Amino acid sequence: MTELSEQEILRREAAEKLREVGVNPYPAPLYEVNAKTTEILAKFPSDNSLFQEVSLAGRIMSRRIMGAASFVELQDSVGKIQLYVKRDEICPDENKDLYNVVFKRLLDIGDIIGVKGYVFVTQMGEISIHVKGLTVLCKSVRPLPIVKQKVGVVYDAFTDTEQRYRQRYLDLIVNPQYRETFVQRTKLVNTMRNFLNEKGYLEVETPILQPVYGGAAARPFKTHHNTLDMTLYLRIANELYLKRLIVGGYDGVYEFSKDFRNEGMDRFHNPEFTQMELYVAYKDYFWMMDLVEEMVERIALALHNDTKVQVGENIIDFKRPWQRFTMYEAIEHFTSIDISQMEEAELREVCHKLHVETDDTMGKGKLIDEIFGETCEGKLIQPTFIYDYPIEMSPLAKKHRSKNGLVERFEAICNCKEICNAYSELNDPIDQRQRFEDQLELGKRGDTESMVLDEDFLRALEYGMPPTSGLGIGIDRLAMMMTNSHSIQDVLLFPQMKPEKKEILSTDEDFEALGMAKHWIALIRKLGIQKTEEMKAITPSKLFNDLNGLRKKHKIDCVALTAAEVDSWIEKL
Repeated sequence: MTELSEQEILRREAAEKLREVGVNPYPAPLYEVNAKTTEILAKFPSDNSLFQEVSLAGRIMSRRIMGAASFVELQDSVGKIQLYVKRDEICPDENKDLYNVVFKRLLDIGDIIGVKGYVFVTQMGEISIHVKGLTVLCKSVRPLPIVKQKVGVVYDAFTDTEQRYRQRYLDLIVNPQYRETFVQRTKLVNTMRNFLNEKGYLEVETPILQPVYGGAAARPFKTHHNTLDMTLYLRIANELYLKRLIVGGYDGVYEFSKDFRNEGMDRFHNPEFTQMELYVAYKDYFWMMDLVEEMVERIALALHNDTKVQVGENIIDFKRPWQRFTMYEAIEHFTSIDISQMEEAELREVCHKLHVETDDTMGKGKLIDEIFGETCEGKLIQPTFIYDYPIEMSPLAKKHRSKNGLVERFEAICNCKEICNAYSELNDPIDQRQRFEDQLELGKRGDTESMVLDEDFLRALEYGMPPTSGLGIGIDRLAMMMTNSHSIQDVLLFPQMKPEKKEILSTDEDFEALGMAKHWIALIRKLGIQKTEEMKAITPSKLFNDLNGLRKKHKIDCVALTAAEVDSWIEKL
């Protein structure tokens, strides 16, 4: 209890007093809800017959107590509405404790209540609920940061991004406007799922814990299975397992997967992320381009009723068809340099000329990727397909049908960021083995993101995989664009965060070292002061008055504090 603020202590005391008057602050029985705030506000009074007996539940966000009647702002899962609470209505008998004691004294902002009554319009013209019955559903023992509004202007907003991401539950309470982002994200996923189901593809589940990680160039997280006494890896992609299912005879499979990559964190990357991977037999990468255009256009229409979406300062139009460049065409378009016939040494010279950073671990594919990333990607605002990648960049893609040194791969780039990656999948087991072995050589050179060799996957290919097109589309990145969110953390309910720094609080001994008696230590903690240094920010006269005021309020049997004592504490700091 020594770490609790005065408000937290008072709320805990209120919870106990509720029990004393026979009110359970955390009741178990079902509470029937038959209406939502937005439904009432949308349909009343044009259809007031629907709202003569309503039952709502939600959180108290503000209240104005005016004697025998009060106004409360109630927030449910979709919006807010005003309540009119009258003492004699909720307490029709002689006992008025539910209003005078429970409602007025023991309930606080943040508490969850249930109300029954009817909808009406106040003299000020505000749609409200005239409360006939009130039930305490949950006592909040920690105060909310109060967001105040006046004439459309917000004061004391809960805007600290780290706190918003770390305490998402609190963010969703006091910033309910952000709930819509996650509603839209779910709508995005459902639209995509419905689209793929309509095509006849099967949604499946593949292992998260894998003995061999593969399907992407990334560093894995690893763990240990005690019973099997073996190392396992959290999947970096689900590609190789989905391809095994194509080998097994399915024509089309997809999965919404949580993948994990042990890499840096920024506003576009989280170590745990969601992607949808799709594999369809007897198709190629050109067919997949058309499918991606169709699917993303449908998502934009489902979320916005328009193909044009505001993303930052740009208006992105997802209407088909999208612009298309080969990778070499894009580099030549933006740099006027044709690198299509260059070897590694020449590419390093180009990187130097274009001020693209490189290191000795980079092979030909990585150098081309760096050139493209530095000179082209940031200029691709409207949805654009970049296709025909160098073979070194794509160990799992099929060799190009007519262009030596290239593979049949594309990425869709929008607002300067990749949103999907797709191939005509490599199904030649001999070629695939050689590609894996080339990746092993890159690993020996120090490339920590090179792929490893998966013998079981090669065995599956040896049984024969039909010509197949595969797609991976980043749900988080696409959700950022479709909801106009600045950071990936804005579209993840619980993004990965650095460990929360534990605040070191002062002990009673620290306060005693200043010459403070134990009874004053207890009262100073009631003021919310948990560290001795915090007293520096308070004027001695205020601290003197506040502590003596608490002494009287709590009837502490001790001699009144003197201003000289307070001055002596501050001087020792």
